[in-house]
Amino acid sequence: MKRILRTLLAAIGVLGLVLVGAVVFITTFFDPEDLKPRLVDVVREHSGLELELDGPLSWSFYPRLGVGVESAEARLPEQVVDDAPFAAFDHAEVSLAMAPLLRGEIAIDGLTLEGVDLNLERNAEGRGNWEALIERLRNRGEQAEAVLAPASAGPNPRGDASALDVALNIASVQVRGGRIDYRDVQAGREMTLSDVDITGSNVNPDHPFPLSASLDVALRDGLGAETPQLASELSLDTRVSLGLAEGRHVLQGLALDTHTRLDGADEAQRLELAADELVLDLSGDRVRVNGGQLEAGLMGPRLGEQRLPLSLAFGLDADLAARSARLSELALSGPDGLDLQGNLTLTELVEAPAYEGQLSLAELSLRPWLERFDALPDMAADAALSQVALTSPIEGDLERVTLDGLNLKLDGSTFNGRLGANLDGTRLEADLQGDRLNMDDYLPAADPSAETAGGPSLPGVGRALAQDARQALLPADWLATLSLDAELSLGELILMDQSFSDVSLTLAGDDGRQRLVNFASGLHEGRLSATGELDARETPLGWQLSPRVENLRLGSLLTSLGEEPAPLEGRLSAEGELTTRGNSVPELKRALNGRLATRLAEGRIPGVNVSQELCTTTARLEGESTSRDWAPDTRFQRAEASFRIRDGVAESDDLNVAIPGIGLGGEGSFDLTSERFALRANARFTGEDVDAACEVNRRLVDVPFPVRCEGQLGGDSGEWCRFDRDAFRSTLGDLLREEVSQRANDKLRESLGNAVEKLDERIGDDSRRELRDALDGLFN
Repeated sequence: MKRILRTLLAAIGVLGLVLVGAVVFITTFFDPEDLKPRLVDVVREHSGLELELDGPLSWSFYPRLGVGVESAEARLPEQVVDDAPFAAFDHAEVSLAMAPLLRGEIAIDGLTLEGVDLNLERNAEGRGNWEALIERLRNRGEQAEAVLAPASAGPNPRGDASALDVALNIASVQVRGGRIDYRDVQAGREMTLSDVDITGSNVNPDHPFPLSASLDVALRDGLGAETPQLASELSLDTRVSLGLAEGRHVLQGLALDTHTRLDGADEAQRLELAADELVLDLSGDRVRVNGGQLEAGLMGPRLGEQRLPLSLAFGLDADLAARSARLSELALSGPDGLDLQGNLTLTELVEAPAYEGQLSLAELSLRPWLERFDALPDMAADAALSQVALTSPIEGDLERVTLDGLNLKLDGSTFNGRLGANLDGTRLEADLQGDRLNMDDYLPAADPSAETAGGPSLPGVGRALAQDARQALLPADWLATLSLDAELSLGELILMDQSFSDVSLTLAGDDGRQRLVNFASGLHEGRLSATGELDARETPLGWQLSPRVENLRLGSLLTSLGEEPAPLEGRLSAEGELTTRGNSVPELKRALNGRLATRLAEGRIPGVNVSQELCTTTARLEGESTSRDWAPDTRFQRAEASFRIRDGVAESDDLNVAIPGIGLGGEGSFDLTSERFALRANARFTGEDVDAACEVNRRLVDVPFPVRCEGQLGGDSGEWCRFDRDAFRSTLGDLLREEVSQRANDKLRESLGNAVEKLDERIGDDSRRELRDALDGLFN
């Protein structure tokens, strides 16, 4: 037994010495430079590349068997020597583990590649310089599969007893200092991947192995541009499961960190992508991400000094062949209550990306977000935009987005319908129905100094019109390029402290002309409607408006504007054609021109009876007194007036008011800028339905009783109008002088009458006729 054991040990020793001697002989007496021509031929045969090995080939024996290559370059067949090589590296080394070799197995102990440089280019026709290489390798796919088969199928799958077993279990893989330059002539951009480092250990197709990588990315928009449009630093850590035979690779516990600078910015944007599992199914052209989580830390001039943290959870299933993908279980969260959930389906990812899906935004306040981006407008209500939520299907592409089926909650109001827009702001579409909107909450707050600068104003109206003359009402530049198609219906609209009911609004515009196709609403038990146009092609803006009012309760309107009690009541109707220019309230008022016709039905002046005042005054002049019971107010039988408006001043010369027994006519003006008005009117007795005291002297019928009204809106309405006694005295003086003259003429005519009759008896007919004509001419 001992003899057999000694024999076996001696045999093993002899075999070991032979193996060691063979390795020593090969590494000592065999020149690896003799392999260069063969390596060049093999590379040319399998890939078509022209390989240049400028550096030496070297052997290593202990502690591992390996071969190293220094400074190699590979050029495409059509490249010349002066061209930059398609691929190059500074150093490459492959080493085999010694122990497996003693067992008759090949096990790669290490793979090292340093200074890799790869130059990729797509020409003006869109063809890449790598495509011919890929096609050649694809044509030799069966040979490649034969080479890879032992690595994926296990030791010695061919049953060849003479062949060594190949066990693909690379203890260490290292790629250091790599660089990839990509130049796209067709698209006019360049991309560089630099400082590419890849490290893997225990690389095995049968078991997961750890892999880490880092690189820098620079993207330049324009060939030869110096400053990159995007510069990013990336690092990756994961565990990889290779499925070489089936072409299915799985990355588990993926962690990708990026620091990206845009357009040369000093501050980098941070993105961290994590995933439970990333599946690359190359045979099925699919990519799937399970349990994806994207963490962002954003910096920007409008974001303040602190980074904006955002978190996005998602799942991804992409079909590369169909160029489509589905993002599921989307959940975007962030500060100030941001919670957006939904799903998206993406199509035509390469040529014309489009998307559709469903979004749901939980209630949040938009105010801190608008403040963060320095976009919070001046609004009268501090709570405006503090309660916003929406759910809607969404669809769009890189140019536009549409929310069709929108349900929007806004500060207690609800809107449903459709909303669409171009992402560049050139088109806006809307078809919305809402229950209630308090527009005053979203308009700028009134500046008290601006409100008092031009004098007092009507409450409510003053709040809406108080505005800095330099403040623009509308974004003129945007309106000049906007294509608009919008319809809005509301149950109630609050504007200028007025409640508009059953509101319908239709807007349309293109080529700088924005049209008010229709506006209709209820207002104080009446109806208000209007059409108009805004011409944004001009500077300043040109406005045209055709308003119409029907049966509006004037007393209710005046009361809502702060006039308590209302100085005038009735059913107001009006229509007109107005034009103006400008982009601020003061400009619009100063440039207002047009016409306006008004009439008041069922009108009355509460608390004063004009008939009583005039009749009492007349009775006193006649030494009489009134005897009837007077109504407490003045009721109009008719009230009409038309206005001509020129440069912000409205004038009327056909004011016509009829009350029982009295007619009132006059003229007046109203300055929209200063809000001052002046009215000169004459009241006349018509002889109908008045007290007997007014009929004491029938000569007062149709005699004008002058009334003057002047003042400013917002002032004391009790001081606006007064009876013009001086003018009335002058009128009465003229009347008395006329009456005295008439009485004298009548008396003289009576006295001369008898004398004329006597002369008639003495003179002829012709002479008598001439005498009478002469007397008549004297007295008339």
